[in-house]
Amino acid sequence: MIALLILLLPLALWAQPRFVDQTREAGLWRPNTCGGLQKRYILESTGSGAAFFDYDGDGRLDLYVVNGSTFARYQNRQGPGNALYRNRGEGTFAEVAEKAGVRHGGWGLGAAVGDVDNDGRPDLYLANYGPNTLYRNQGDGTFADHSASAGVEGDAYSASAAFFDYDNDGDLDLYVANYVQFDLASVPADSTLDEPCVYLGGLRVYCGPQGMEGAADVLYRNEGDGRFADVSLSAGISGPASEYYGLGVVPEDYDGDGDVDIFVANDETPNALYRNEGNGRFAEVGVQAGAAYSGEGDTRAGMGVDAADYDGDGDVDLYVTNFYREPNTLYRNEGQGGFADVTEAAGLAAPTLEYLGWGTKLFDVDNDGDLDLFVANGHVYPQVDQAGAGIRYAQRNQLFLNAGGRYAEAEGGPGMQPPRVGRGAAFGDYDSDGDVDIFVNNLDQEPTLLRNEGGNAQHWLRVQVEGGGGINRDGVGTRVRVRTAAGWQQRTIGGAGSYLSYSDPRAHFGLGGALRAEVEIRWPDGRVERLGEVGADQLLVVRRDGGAQGRPLDAGP
Repeated sequence: MIALLILLLPLALWAQPRFVDQTREAGLWRPNTCGGLQKRYILESTGSGAAFFDYDGDGRLDLYVVNGSTFARYQNRQGPGNALYRNRGEGTFAEVAEKAGVRHGGWGLGAAVGDVDNDGRPDLYLANYGPNTLYRNQGDGTFADHSASAGVEGDAYSASAAFFDYDNDGDLDLYVANYVQFDLASVPADSTLDEPCVYLGGLRVYCGPQGMEGAADVLYRNEGDGRFADVSLSAGISGPASEYYGLGVVPEDYDGDGDVDIFVANDETPNALYRNEGNGRFAEVGVQAGAAYSGEGDTRAGMGVDAADYDGDGDVDLYVTNFYREPNTLYRNEGQGGFADVTEAAGLAAPTLEYLGWGTKLFDVDNDGDLDLFVANGHVYPQVDQAGAGIRYAQRNQLFLNAGGRYAEAEGGPGMQPPRVGRGAAFGDYDSDGDVDIFVNNLDQEPTLLRNEGGNAQHWLRVQVEGGGGINRDGVGTRVRVRTAAGWQQRTIGGAGSYLSYSDPRAHFGLGGALRAEVEIRWPDGRVERLGEVGADQLLVVRRDGGAQGRPLDAGP
């Protein structure tokens, strides 16, 4: 008996989710730059994101990493530039941004991906301080800047962006969450001058966002001819909510009526929930729906956001990361268009109270069939290390495991332990082994690539859809459901969410011990396809006009 226990013990330990840091081994060496190390102005604190997407169509996830700049280098657009890492297979990447034409020397924050012209090639959008950038994928390994001709440049302090088809006309529209109005020209030449703001009763820190004017969010409608039109005002994306301090955005049909709504996590102002009325207009219903404030009626500092069915009841819930001493918020969808703050009941209040959260995602880390939770953490004020009150600027990331709708924090392996100043986080299976890995862009440091080791010990299924017949080519907004003996699971096709980042848009399902699963596809136009049972441990590609086909994960077209 003792010998049997000794043999089983390593298996029990291995069953726990375990992430290892593979940053250097993968070749992701370039550090992030975001102003000076003392963070004397708000622009220096917000950091940057990243995007997992297959830009060259070889079946492997590539990685785009956004970078910031410094005040001096920004004036001439000579920042360190962004990085595009082509996935070479076997866990390594090659940096090809210069060759691909996407280096970009401005001050970058967010990244969004979408096939804006339905040509089967993913295009790339950058949310920047200053004019934003739309890179069209040329199909030969390079991108071309179409920002001006497409009409999506803007000129603001932009944060997260998301592509989705809000009017169901078959092409992808674009939402850009803008943060605050910040004039770089007003920064003194001697930038060592502290702004006169105080934190924790004595620490001199940068000012904002409170007291600053918000920058209005923008909704662009895809006109289908390479151009976009700013329809913010006519579509109802206007008024006070649109000028809050927007940071995170996720499009999702939260009320199940067949059109896509928009949820925006706002910093130090109420969150915004725009309900799609189905006639080209939105109504802002955050307060009525119970998603604008905490359950206690408090305004919190929303940073990152995700939307998914964490409790498996068939509707979409919301998760928002917040400031230090403000627990992150889990909003459970109660049906009938309303949400309830269930953070404490779900076990997520106390564990997040002493952290400052950013990038986040609800995903199945161990393929057991329910959605676990990751949060990237890091404070905004370097000065807190001087406070002597247990507050730290660099903080470790957190992983929470789902046990029947209640969460417990997990150690998560050696890669989770080192403290960093985390910001944007992107999620995807970069090594094509059947479990989801994590990339975190850290402020003024090297990034962190967390490889999931052992998450594929149980079975899984990944579903990719291809639109057509009036459905956008990426199939963004498509609902995918799978059923095993344990019940139904659902996911929505799309990679927007987290913070300043884009994740693999394919639907990943953990199947536990099941070798087969029944699959159902609900397209954005309401058409439902029931595919019957398919085998586990494969990528299932479903075409609107051509049935379904299983293939290995890293197979190309």
